[in-house]
Amino acid sequence: MDERELNEAIETLCCSKAEEFHLLGYEHVTAEEIWQCVSDRYKSGEDPPLYRIVNDILSLKVTGFMNYLTLSAFKGTAF
Repeated sequence: MDERELNEAIETLCCSKAEEFHLLGYEHVTAEEIWQCVSDRYKSGEDPPLYRIVNDILSLKVTGFMNYLTLSAFKGTAF
């Protein structure tokens, strides 16, 4: 799988998770915000294996996402 295919797969997963959040009443969540939340865990410098990225996206809960947004707001970072 090359980098382009990997990015497309990640984007598809993030869109799916954003749609799930929309069904739960969080209409303004975007796929980009989902990816920012998940990728924030990977700041160690090395790329995680694909199975970990997929698991982290698909297992993301609304509470975890909202905690990320709250902490980002307190830190003053864009979300």
